[in-house]
Amino acid sequence: MIAYADTSFFASLYGRDANSELAIAEFRAAGIPIAITPLSEFEFANALEGRLFRREITARNSRMSRGAFHTDLSSGALIRQALPAALFDRAVTLASRYTSRYGTRSLDVLHVACAIELGASIFFTFDRRQHRLARAARLRVRPRIQLSLRTRSS
Repeated sequence: MIAYADTSFFASLYGRDANSELAIAEFRAAGIPIAITPLSEFEFANALEGRLFRREITARNSRMSRGAFHTDLSSGALIRQALPAALFDRAVTLASRYTSRYGTRSLDVLHVACAIELGASIFFTFDRRQHRLARAARLRVRPRIQLSLRTRSS
């Protein structure tokens, strides 16, 4: 069994923000590794650089976040997975069904499609729109959030 996490969850898990304690608790409680795809790794790296640009974190904080991320990769808490072959077909289907209803962005749809195609048993997100999309796609979404929380953590 594996889980899948979007960038809002990784940003909270490996950075420090209002959702960090909840992200850590959810990750520990799940007790299963999180799949990391090239999409996940790219978007997480870009989110850290964006936080640096906006001066929300220091270069030291960024290095510490990357270090913790790589430690979890080495320990098996995160497991690298290739992008699934049917990813874009699944994403087109999800976008056609749900984007006009939930206003999800392209990368958000790709993350949900990836989780489905990888067979993830849990989808972690703090993103309100992505949370709704993942639930509509019949994924088990954690944490259970009040959908009034901020839309993005990255």
